[in-house]
Amino acid sequence: MSKITILVIEPGKKPYVKEIENTLKSLQHEVEGYIQAVYPWKEPVALICDEESKLKNKPFNRALRDEDGKIYDYIAGTFIITGLGEEDFASLSPELIAHFSYLFSVPEMLVSIDGQLTVLPC
Repeated sequence: MSKITILVIEPGKKPYVKEIENTLKSLQHEVEGYIQAVYPWKEPVALICDEESKLKNKPFNRALRDEDGKIYDYIAGTFIITGLGEEDFASLSPELIAHFSYLFSVPEMLVSIDGQLTVLPC
């Protein structure tokens, strides 16, 4: 059984590095549900979250932004970032760990201001 190095991002917390077994069960354990992998960046990484996190009303975690910084979606509940191998998920390189640790370094909260949903740093 092989292990991979991932980045874990929990609501309200700074990202941290963790080593887990490279199995479906381990991935599901980290996100506390059925996994959904999305690929929102050009880097060879996957963002893995609970596919039903919004339906389960899990707490807001982080906003996803485009290249211009405009919010286009958000992640609820804990999510992880893994590297991509040829056929499956892989360890993140130290450079990718540093990049995504910085990208998600500031926990965020979702608030309603004058009827508009806004994301603010915690």
